[in-house]
Amino acid sequence: MRLGVLDVGSNTVHLLVVDAHPGARPLPASSHKEEMRLAEHLQPDGSLGEAGVVGLIRFVASCLEFAEDYGVEEMVAFATSALREATNGEQVLARVSQETGVDLQVLPGGDEARLTFLAARRWFGWSVGRLLMLDIGGGSLEIGAGLDESPDVAISLPLGAGRLTLDRLPGDPPGPDDIRAARRYIRAEIARVVPDVKRAGVADQTVGSSKTFRSLARICGAASSDLGDYVPRLLRQRDLTVWVPKLAAMTSAQRAGLHGVSVGRSAQLLAGALVAEAAMELLGVEQLQVCPWALREGMILRRLDLIATRNGG
Repeated sequence: MRLGVLDVGSNTVHLLVVDAHPGARPLPASSHKEEMRLAEHLQPDGSLGEAGVVGLIRFVASCLEFAEDYGVEEMVAFATSALREATNGEQVLARVSQETGVDLQVLPGGDEARLTFLAARRWFGWSVGRLLMLDIGGGSLEIGAGLDESPDVAISLPLGAGRLTLDRLPGDPPGPDDIRAARRYIRAEIARVVPDVKRAGVADQTVGSSKTFRSLARICGAASSDLGDYVPRLLRQRDLTVWVPKLAAMTSAQRAGLHGVSVGRSAQLLAGALVAEAAMELLGVEQLQVCPWALREGMILRRLDLIATRNGG
C-alpha cells in the first residue's frame, strides 16, 4: 500500500510518502516538506501565534493535494512538542481539522521516544543487543533504552535544539556566559534521568537519530549522505568535544558553510552539539552510530504492525 505520514514538528512539517506492506522495508516514494519553525511562532503566553496557525493550515492543505497526486491510500498525521506544549494546542488542532479535514494526533513525549526506538531497533536488528537511542529534535530530546522492540525506558526532555536556541542562546554567535548557562541547564536536565537510563542495563549499541546527529557526525568526519543509508556513520565523543568550542565561535552563516549543515539548521547546531555532548558524556557513551530511521519510520512500522495484526498476520 502507499502510505503517507505527516509529521508536524517544531522545525519542519514533513509529508513522507512510502510504499509499504507488513514484513518489508518501507520504500520512500516522495516527500513534501517545509521548514515552518512553529516553535518560533510561540507567543509569550505559550500559545501558537496566528501566523503559525495559518501557515500550518495552508501547508496541511497542500499535503492533501500532494498525497492525492501521489496516490496515497492512507495518511497518518501526528504532531510533536510544538503543538503538544502550546497552550492553545487543542484549538489549533480543531482549526486544522475543520479547515482541512486532517485530524492530527499529538504524540506524548514518551510515545515519541518509543516509536523512534522501534525504528532504530528495526533498522539495526537484534544482533546489536541492548540498545540506547538518542534523538535530538527541534523541541525535545528523546531517550530510549532496552533489549526488545519496546524500550524499558522512554524519556522526553525539553532539550530540543530549536527550543534551546530560542530560549537560551541569543546572539550570533551567542556570548560565552549564555553558552555556559545553557550548558549547565542541559546537563542538569539530563543528569536527573541518568539513573533511570542506567537501570535499563549497559547498552551494547548506542544510536543517534535525527538531522542534528547526522550533521554533527558529518562535520566530525563521517561519510556524506550521498553515499547512501547503508554506510556506517559514527560520532565519537572525543571528536564532538573538539568541535563544540569551534561551533560556539562561529556565526550561523559560517556553520552553514560546513559539510552536512543546512542553512535552515545552522543556527541550531550549537545547541544540538551541547545536548549531544552532554548526553554522551553523562551516559558514558564514547561513540554512537547514526540511524537513518527516526520517528516517521517508527510511525510507519507501528501502522504496518497494526495492519498485520488486523489481517491475522
